[in-house]
Amino acid sequence: MMSQLAPSDSAGGYTRPASQFRANCSSPEFSRQKPGSLHLYVGLPCPWAHRTLIVRALKGLEDAVPVSIASPGTDGSWEFRDNAVPDGDRVVAGLDNANRCKTLREVYQLRKGGYNGRSTVPMLWDVERREVACNESYDIIELFNSGLNGLAKNPNLDLSPSSLKQKIDYWNSIIYPNVNNGVYRCAFAQSQKAYDSAVNGLFSTLDMVDDHLRSSRYLCGEVLTLADICLFTTLVRFDLVYNVLFKCTKRKLIEYPNLHEYLRDIYQIAKVASTCNFGAIMDGYYKTLFPLNPGGIRPVMPTTSEHESLSRPHNRESLSVVDDNVRIHVS
Repeated sequence: MMSQLAPSDSAGGYTRPASQFRANCSSPEFSRQKPGSLHLYVGLPCPWAHRTLIVRALKGLEDAVPVSIASPGTDGSWEFRDNAVPDGDRVVAGLDNANRCKTLREVYQLRKGGYNGRSTVPMLWDVERREVACNESYDIIELFNSGLNGLAKNPNLDLSPSSLKQKIDYWNSIIYPNVNNGVYRCAFAQSQKAYDSAVNGLFSTLDMVDDHLRSSRYLCGEVLTLADICLFTTLVRFDLVYNVLFKCTKRKLIEYPNLHEYLRDIYQIAKVASTCNFGAIMDGYYKTLFPLNPGGIRPVMPTTSEHESLSRPHNRESLSVVDDNVRIHVS
């Protein structure tokens, strides 16, 4: 079962399969989009899907790009259930609002020619063409950031300015393999050597980033970028899930003073907290990843991951000379 859930290389290291549907945000097919012609599919436990929810919210694309939120099934698939319980202003799972399917696999199979591959989130669906537009998270957040400005309520917000592109690429090249994917490499390592390599890479990178954030408000300086969003969705799950379930036990995130303040800084940006459903995240990891938690018992939430704790003052404004109202404005 583990080999099916987490394919490995010859040394026992976890290898993440490549996304099958890629997108170019500068393509004319996206610049001509109308409100509602694209539909986003996500699952709340998934950090890759979480990226897209945050950028969608910050850009003000909620009306232009509707969303359907799937729940993790017992077999590791994604399914839609009519059991949504309101949770304040936080996002909750529910039905398929675009195609009325029961599972995400059924949605993928609606495309011309069908589909028998992995049915993953996030997935961007082209409503008019009845086709998978993209299922690569970074392509989707790039598209949301700059490819749909004609539909966005915050078109002037640029999370990937050309002046910072080189820095963003640099941080992504470090964060993705060692942190975003690094926690999964720890969890699904099938040899001691593979685990040791992954966990050492993870914590040496967290040490380095924590040191960097001592004097820099965000990864690329004074403004929030896509690189920060990508790091945030892993950090917000760290003490909640990865530290315990994924064997990332060397240190908790709360033990990194700069990283935890940075986490709180981003969490407190308008609309970000509403994309973080901690109960759904814990249920998804602890109750459905059977090989890692056979009993399906969900532990109590760490107090440092609760909304009240993440809403404490972070005091990182002192690292920025850019006024917060100029830095990011979300309507």
